Amino acid sequence: MEDGERNWEDMEIDCLVNIFCKVGLDDLAVSLPLVCRSWSAAAGDALCWKALDFRDLDFMPWSSFSKAFTARFFVPRFSFSGFLKLAVRRSSGGAAELRLPQIASMEDLVLASNECPRLKILSLPKLTLDDEARIPDLIAKWKDLQRLEIESKPSNFFELAAEIAGNCRVFSDLAMPCSSIKKEDASAIATSLNKLRSLDLSRSYLPRAELLVILGECRGLERLSVKSCLGFEADEEVKGKAAAIRIFEHEGTKMEGDSGYCTDECDDLEVHVI
Repeated sequence: MEDGERNWEDMEIDCLVNIFCKVGLDDLAVSLPLVCRSWSAAAGDALCWKALDFRDLDFMPWSSFSKAFTARFFVPRFSFSGFLKLAVRRSSGGAAELRLPQIASMEDLVLASNECPRLKILSLPKLTLDDEARIPDLIAKWKDLQRLEIESKPSNFFELAAEIAGNCRVFSDLAMPCSSIKKEDASAIATSLNKLRSLDLSRSYLPRAELLVILGECRGLERLSVKSCLGFEADEEVKGKAAAIRIFEHEGTKMEGDSGYCTDECDDLEVHVI
């Protein structure tokens, strides 16, 4: 090494932490800690584990990450629950973002509700009917929750919306694509979630009447995505109601008769999606 040059391991820990905050959880867990002591210390810093995004990782037993994880922590087989516990422990209660993969269980979500009290962003996979029943009680624990992403509307959405309204005072963003929005669902949004700033119902069954209810009550919306929805067309009345919304995405919307679906068929579709 020439005079004046520095090794990576000589960097200040704060600088390493700022860099490592931008890498994936897989590298934080099994790759970076093996380089040197300073890298290991930085990779274990709670700030690096503030955003827990597990969605794009490969958890198959034969994946390179699963093999590296089992070797690194001397466990006989990979367990997502074990990885989640590690991530939650390293976050030291400061995790602000949690995005769970489809492999996650209700027990994993319960763990997160107990150990990650400061969540601001939560992304949930598709849920079973039994799991849906437990979601409102868990959501109520995250007082700082601002954004919820959920794959298709849960069957108890009215209850969920009420819990959010009563407990999550800064909640502002809801993403619930591929849903069947009925009269009671539009009412729940208009009544309990009328302070939303962002709402994503793209690729949903959304009748015109329900859309107008939402537009009439959610007057603080800054972004509304209803792209590729079935049940309405963006006519002059709809555009007029949405005129104050800064970003109104409505491309690809169709009336029911344009696709061959009827209301009952969309309801049946929702059951399978959930």
